[in-house]
Amino acid sequence: MNKAQLIDIVAERTKSTKAQSENILDATLRVIQEALKKGDDVKLVGFGTFSKATRKPRQGRNPKTGQTVKIPSAHVPRFKPGKDLKDALN
Repeated sequence: MNKAQLIDIVAERTKSTKAQSENILDATLRVIQEALKKGDDVKLVGFGTFSKATRKPRQGRNPKTGQTVKIPSAHVPRFKPGKDLKDALN
């Protein structure tokens, strides 16, 4: 499912327009991004938790030349599914 398909389904289920559904989805995703940027976790009970983690620096290898490359540390998003989501899949 892509974003357009998700917007179509949300619009249908909420009986709102596609434009309204798209605005709501975009706003929701922006709020999650901003919270993670500040270092806050976003907990959606039953669905899961979005959090920010730090990946340690490590050694990598350039596949073209075989030369060793230092890969710096980076902040990455994490998602831990909630119990209800896990149960729905099993």
